[in-house]
Amino acid sequence: MRDIPEGGGPSARPEPASSRDTSTSLTTGALARRLGVSPTTLRSWDRRYGIGPAVRADGRHRRWTAPDIAVLETMCRLTSAGVPPAEAARAAKRSASPEPAGTPLPAGPAEQADGPDPDAPPEPMPRSRAAGTLPLGDVRQECRGLARAAVRLDAPAVQEQLAAAVETHGLAVAWQEVMVPTLHAVGRKWASSGDRYVEVEHLLSWHMSTVLRRSTRPPARHADAPGPGPVVLACVPGEQHTLPLEALNAALTELRLPARMFGAAVPAEALIGAVERLGPAAVVLWSQVRSTASFPLARHLVGTGWGVKGARRRPLVVLGGPGWAGRSGQGMLRPTSFQDALDTLAALYGAGSRKPAGPHGRESGLSRGPGRA
Repeated sequence: MRDIPEGGGPSARPEPASSRDTSTSLTTGALARRLGVSPTTLRSWDRRYGIGPAVRADGRHRRWTAPDIAVLETMCRLTSAGVPPAEAARAAKRSASPEPAGTPLPAGPAEQADGPDPDAPPEPMPRSRAAGTLPLGDVRQECRGLARAAVRLDAPAVQEQLAAAVETHGLAVAWQEVMVPTLHAVGRKWASSGDRYVEVEHLLSWHMSTVLRRSTRPPARHADAPGPGPVVLACVPGEQHTLPLEALNAALTELRLPARMFGAAVPAEALIGAVERLGPAAVVLWSQVRSTASFPLARHLVGTGWGVKGARRRPLVVLGGPGWAGRSGQGMLRPTSFQDALDTLAALYGAGSRKPAGPHGRESGLSRGPGRA
């Protein structure tokens, strides 16, 4: 899809009836601020899809009336949900048309010709440096709507779409098939564009973390689940990327399995002390880049034991993240995916995890980090 930045979001709210008087009109700049899009996007929609103002003051300046605004609100809502802009434009115009349902609408300028009008004056560049296409590939429709909202920095739309994905598909599928592909696309764009899009990744990561934490149930007590102890989740020293561990923590609590989340950059001595005190069934160590992957720390944790002599127990050490690529050892496991890690940890307690449904299941999560890898 080529038009990711051309969309609006759920933040565009219908106006009260008192404000829908046809005598009320807005300039393009005022309407853009109200809808959360750029003025360039509104001009582009007018040129490409024929969604423009009915009245132009002095024959030149755009003045958007209440009926025009209603069409644009529909356009914004549909594109934010992942509907391609051309389809959203047809539906938005149909919603405002007095013609019977099913009556074909005349094609907009972009549908009459393949590409922009060569005689049209050049459009000014939008203020946001992030108004470009993200390389999403073959993904769920929700990814496209989420990407549009993130590129627009439309925080309310991002939050609403993430929460809806978790509620609709469940946490594991929402993480693997909606959040991770979108983060990967942002990371690839960032890697190829210098420091552009970094604000998009930060905003997206923040709201993903918020939704994951809201989806995390209260920690299960040791007595509430079988097994020797909880799963310890920690980033290795110097590692700040916590999102994959937050997703795994939420998924474990969804299964009512005990987990202890320690977060970013846990000092080695502190992590070793926590393992000795908790006697965990497994320790998940996250490393995003090779420079943070501490193999000596992993080996030390493998050798950490507890219990009476002759019946000592040791944790399974799970190596998560691209920093561990090609590295493993006795007593260590490197899962191939988020689902693989979740299944393995659930099996330690005699529990099963839910497999993601649909054709979009792919490697994600515990072997490959989201975002810029």
